[in-house]
Amino acid sequence: MSDDAQAVRHWWRTSIIDMAPGRIAFRRRPIEELIGNVSFGQMVWLMTKGDLPSPEQAALLECALVAGVDHGPQAPSIAAARMAATCGVGLNNVLATGVNMLGDVHGGAGEQCAELYLDTAARLDGGSGLEAATRDAIDAWRETYGKIVSGFGHRFHKPVDPRAPRLMAVVREAARAGTVSGRFADIGEAVQAEVGRQRGAPIAMNIDGATAVIFCELGFPPPLSRGLFCLSRSVGILAHGWEQMQQGGRNKGPMPAEYLP
Repeated sequence: MSDDAQAVRHWWRTSIIDMAPGRIAFRRRPIEELIGNVSFGQMVWLMTKGDLPSPEQAALLECALVAGVDHGPQAPSIAAARMAATCGVGLNNVLATGVNMLGDVHGGAGEQCAELYLDTAARLDGGSGLEAATRDAIDAWRETYGKIVSGFGHRFHKPVDPRAPRLMAVVREAARAGTVSGRFADIGEAVQAEVGRQRGAPIAMNIDGATAVIFCELGFPPPLSRGLFCLSRSVGILAHGWEQMQQGGRNKGPMPAEYLP
């Protein structure tokens, strides 16, 4: 094979897929062996981490993915998607519009929260106690990101985000079964307690804080906390976009025209 042919062949290097005429394999596993034998959650794990999870690991990941699918049209990602659906674009454009709203403040906060949890864990490994490690990690985090700690507090759900206690209970069950360590569940609850202590009132762990616990327990790096949440929320974006298309409407903005100033 010529040097030019080699250069073209290796332009995109990937260990994710082996594809040739009549052959498709993901992470060295033929697609025909995966179809009907692995769940979608297991497939997400395989594609991002390179191996297949245990059924228990896949079930825990799926809990996080299910919990984040939707939060209604008051969520910017859903509102933007529904507006896009009235503008004559296709569902792929609707999905892109919604997913592109998931940034550091809305939807992407799980990445920052996972960074906080991992910093706390590193301080614990360095010999600090849980309270000191949590306090110092929060202080360091705020120096970078500001006062509001991602993963905690919610403008609607006070004092409890109903998703978080259930997710934390599932993590505790998984820890008792030996599926995960439970270490990041301890860290998440310690961060929640410390943030509440500093503000002088209890604060909710929100969906970003709870799913970040699960993603850290399962060994996903922080950027994938954001990516996995985007994957989860895409389901709600798709459903809302499709519903809006069935309802009709043209060029709908954020509020009825008669309420404009």
